[in-house]
Amino acid sequence: MKRAWVLVTVLALSGCGFGQSRFNPFNWFGPPRAGLPVSIYTAPVDPRGLVATVLTLKVEPYPGGAIVRATGLPPTQGYWAAALVLQPDDGKGHLVYQFRISQPKTPAPAGSQPSRQVTVAANATEFQLQDITSIEVQGAGNALSAHR
Repeated sequence: MKRAWVLVTVLALSGCGFGQSRFNPFNWFGPPRAGLPVSIYTAPVDPRGLVATVLTLKVEPYPGGAIVRATGLPPTQGYWAAALVLQPDDGKGHLVYQFRISQPKTPAPAGSQPSRQVTVAANATEFQLQDITSIEVQGAGNALSAHR
């Protein structure tokens, strides 16, 4: 019975001649306004740089897709947070990754080549590979690609 009374009251107030009254539920959010959207999305910028050299690239198929694995060589030891970052599709049948890596926080020794090598991998799904004829991994100094 209380619910019916509340419903009758709300309907009566909304139908009253209050016009711009704050008691009218149709006025609670104000009239629609034209203007710019509240926020405009901008893609985040990756602060990591490209690895100096891409040494190897392997694409290993598995049921449901492929693993893209690359080894890179930064100029010194201490580089971290490496990843293969997928770039937007160019529509030409190429899957392009950038080999991104963060610089050390403090200066680090150069060390030997094996001690500086960094290996990363990314998963490419069967759906992503549907119309792909080549996969490329880009570094600062070079790029390696694999073709079907």
